[in-house]
Amino acid sequence: MRVSDVLRNKGAGVDTVNPGTQVSELLRRMADHNIGAMVVTGPDGIVGIVSERDVVRNLTTHGANLLAMPVSAIMTTSIASCVLDDSVDKLFGVMTERRIRHIPVIVDRELVGIVSIGDVVKMRMEELKNSQDQLQAYISQG
Repeated sequence: MRVSDVLRNKGAGVDTVNPGTQVSELLRRMADHNIGAMVVTGPDGIVGIVSERDVVRNLTTHGANLLAMPVSAIMTTSIASCVLDDSVDKLFGVMTERRIRHIPVIVDRELVGIVSIGDVVKMRMEELKNSQDQLQAYISQG
């Protein structure tokens, strides 16, 4: 199973924010779209990613003032990315090793999608279900 299969199933739409977006606007948009992270883009492409974890970690330091701060103050700039041909197993390994839940998909330096740990788990569950169904069919044909 490849990243391209994940995007084919879930869609390739990605909502992004710019570095100057206030955290309060980020949170509103994340809630509106029911997502846990957004890719941060500037004139030259991807500059970071910001997740619910980034917000929570910074809330303890900045309190309510965090809501007026720009996304650039809390975003993660060390970004793991993937390509369409990467395997879902590889992504699962990267997510586990780096303790991250969202990975942007890049083609020719352009953002074409984002894959979450939920997407990876869902695809893996479907893969296991298909294998189970095939085994049961093989056994019953006996």
